[in-house]
Amino acid sequence: MMKTRIIFMLLTVVAMCSQSAFAQEKKRPDREQIQAMQCNQVVKALMLDDATAAKFVPVYQKYLKELSEVRMENARKPKVKDAATTQPAPKAIPTDAEVEKAIKDRFAQSRKLLDIREKYYNEFRKILSPKQIYQLEKGNAHKFQKEWKKRQGQKQGQRPEAKKGNMHRGNNNVKSQK
Repeated sequence: MMKTRIIFMLLTVVAMCSQSAFAQEKKRPDREQIQAMQCNQVVKALMLDDATAAKFVPVYQKYLKELSEVRMENARKPKVKDAATTQPAPKAIPTDAEVEKAIKDRFAQSRKLLDIREKYYNEFRKILSPKQIYQLEKGNAHKFQKEWKKRQGQKQGQRPEAKKGNMHRGNNNVKSQK
């Protein structure tokens, strides 16, 4: 009986160690891996043959890299609301000049993104049909909107069910019981 307990405990310890080792091996994919996965998804979605995919993938990777660089440029700049959070005292209200600069910076970023999209449209046109380019842009816009909505929820610190008003329904029930 004592032997079986010891063996059982040893097996349990070994199982726990192997699970923790396996968990440590899982790492988040880096930017290049994410872009490679994205390229593979796009190639499948557009149903490209091997020859077309071989031409398309390097161009698409450059496109993604340029878009990412422009987006990161803006992310590195201090935002209007970030300036307010650096003070431990009450939050400072941004000045009109700061808000105007933030708006103009967003316009400039939008122009850069549009220029990149237009430049690569001409590159993609050499490889893909207009319908495939449309499908590509439509898919990118959908992914971007989905990611933007996800990030907005994270910034506000709300869970998805809190946004939908589920918490308010609970409060209404409490009020109606009184």
